[in-house]
Amino acid sequence: MDLNTTFEADKDTVVMSSLLRLVKSTIGSKSLVGVTGLGLSLFVLSHMAGNLLILVDPKMYNLYGHALVTNPLIYLAEMGLIALFLAHVVKAVLLTFVNRQARPQKYAMASSGDKATSAVTKTMWAQGLIIFVFVILHLFTFKFGNYYEVIYDGEPVRDLHRLVVEVFAQPGYLVGYIIALLILGLHLSHGVGSAFQTLGFNHPKYTPMIKKISCLYAFIVAGGFIAQPLYVFFIYKG
Repeated sequence: MDLNTTFEADKDTVVMSSLLRLVKSTIGSKSLVGVTGLGLSLFVLSHMAGNLLILVDPKMYNLYGHALVTNPLIYLAEMGLIALFLAHVVKAVLLTFVNRQARPQKYAMASSGDKATSAVTKTMWAQGLIIFVFVILHLFTFKFGNYYEVIYDGEPVRDLHRLVVEVFAQPGYLVGYIIALLILGLHLSHGVGSAFQTLGFNHPKYTPMIKKISCLYAFIVAGGFIAQPLYVFFIYKG
């Protein structure tokens, strides 16, 4: 092995070691939570927009779902989403644990006014846990739920529209779904803005606008998702 090869190997080792230390550090962990959170936020927006096709036409909705699951890149996309989701959850949980260990006792006097920590911020970990459970149940209900089939132009396609109507016709599931999406909205309303601040977009001039955009984003995503079961339950006649 020549000197150049040895130098390159040592340089790669140093870079990898530095990256690992950064990821394990508090700053690196917060940045990772922010980046993965923004990635997941974009996914839920696109997922919500696609699902709004249920308000348009059953065939269009089914063909949209069929196009997604038959895409050759679907497995790569799913693995990427799983990696994003797990990295976000694991790092967020570890950060919460580290912060509590560093401050085992509550302050004698809680902050008030502008410095006060909102209830949404304090319960981010609980919101995340509820969303995590909801995602698992959601996958079992729809991705791995009852399989119905319909034929379009001679090609068999999963009738996901029928399953969605069947599920959202249940009052209990409807209420649980809406509650979960309201919690997702709360999570996004703080999480999106917080992610931008963590990544360096933190300035007295821009922070108020970022917070407003974060709340608007959360309202659009949660509202779009909630519109679907409400349409199925109260308006759709089959």
